[in-house]
Amino acid sequence: MNYKMMGRFMSRILLLEAVFMLPALCINLYETEWTSAMGFVWTIAITIIVGVLLSVFSKGYQKRFFAKEGLVCVAFSWIFMSLLGCLPFYISGEIPHFVDALFEIVSGFTTTGASILSNVEGLSKGMLYWRSFSHWLGGMGVLVFLLAFSSGSESNSGFTMHLLRAESPGPNVGKLVPHMKKTAGLLYIMYILLTVLNMIFLLLGDMPLFDAVCTAFGTAGTGGFGIRNDSIMSYSPYIQSVCTVFMLLFGVNFSCFYLLIIKQFKSIFRDEELKLYLGIVAGSIALIVWNLRGFYDTFEETFRHAAFQVSSIVTTTGFATADFDLWPSFSKAIIILLMIVGACAGSTGGGFKIGRLLLVFKSLRRSVQQIVHPQKVQIVRVNGQPVNEKILQNTNAYLAAYVIIIFSSFIVISLDGFSTMTNFSAVLACFNNIGPGLEAVGPVCNFGGFSILSKLVLIVDMLAGRLEIFPILILLSRTTWKHR
Repeated sequence: MNYKMMGRFMSRILLLEAVFMLPALCINLYETEWTSAMGFVWTIAITIIVGVLLSVFSKGYQKRFFAKEGLVCVAFSWIFMSLLGCLPFYISGEIPHFVDALFEIVSGFTTTGASILSNVEGLSKGMLYWRSFSHWLGGMGVLVFLLAFSSGSESNSGFTMHLLRAESPGPNVGKLVPHMKKTAGLLYIMYILLTVLNMIFLLLGDMPLFDAVCTAFGTAGTGGFGIRNDSIMSYSPYIQSVCTVFMLLFGVNFSCFYLLIIKQFKSIFRDEELKLYLGIVAGSIALIVWNLRGFYDTFEETFRHAAFQVSSIVTTTGFATADFDLWPSFSKAIIILLMIVGACAGSTGGGFKIGRLLLVFKSLRRSVQQIVHPQKVQIVRVNGQPVNEKILQNTNAYLAAYVIIIFSSFIVISLDGFSTMTNFSAVLACFNNIGPGLEAVGPVCNFGGFSILSKLVLIVDMLAGRLEIFPILILLSRTTWKHR
């Protein structure tokens, strides 16, 4: 295990995190929120010290990096970022309990949007900004950011591939361009441009600048932290519609945007994952609108709320314009299924991923065909291209781990005595990085009532869901730390 190389990389991550806290500190100073400002001052100082110590430890590192180191490095980086990123909440006293502060920032970085806060508007503006910015940073990934805009060590293509594969969501990481560093840079450029475009459309709806920035961060990262207690409910129908469209856009595989830029329109139209994604969204909206007939005063209101919530849940954003926990059982059943399905691979969304679902369907069809025609060679294809058997094996392994972790977590948090639906939806909401669940963790409620043990379990679920399970499992495996 190349500990020095990992230490070197984590030191740069933490120093970058300290830099990203500066805008929040400036907002606190501008708003004369001195207690919150001191929380950021102390946190920035501590983060820099830890980063420098790691840098000193890693002197003389060798540029030798394999898949195991990449996975462990990614897992440790997110854990360290979270432990230090929660300190402003804790030191300032705005979230007085450390586990609660950790839950909040892990929910931010993993773009989950689940909160322990009952009064979001009670936070200082600097804290609200940091809370929302954590979504944006976690959406594409801070390691991808570092790979995209740093120089030096990224000349090692194996190094960058291991890190990008470990942090990027989806069954496989492909290159948009020949060099991985350029791929990371291109991803972030598209991410930034879409975020800015989202802000502009929100501002055109007379949304205050601070609200537009924070809402765009939450939409781009498909996170869902609102800066109002009612999430997006009190904003205008125009703003709600803008959020609906951009949530759907950020749930699309970013390679589709690249194909759009280079005018490969036929490739976009042939993309099976995109077609399945749009089909699931359109079908879910139609079914919920049908089920909600008479629930709202007008068809426009019914369609707007249905479209918003489908977009919010399937992209794992978690914003809300309505308390969907009050909807009929059929609509809530669709919401639960969308929680599991998630967005496209290669997007900022969470969940099982449309790409994996497509592979599972095709693998199942192949298995049925092989029973009928055992001598016939069956190849799984996506977009006309054969899928590597290793990817199919990883998808099956992911599905097995996905089910085991969800039900294990469900059993543990059931010790708290909440209803079965509350516990199950809480685990689904955290592991799939959704945010709100149903009943006691619905869109107008929060996760503050869970015990410390349950919150810790849900924190691990959020990290495992965002990092696609395997980095966390490898971190917990004894064989990872054995010396050979």
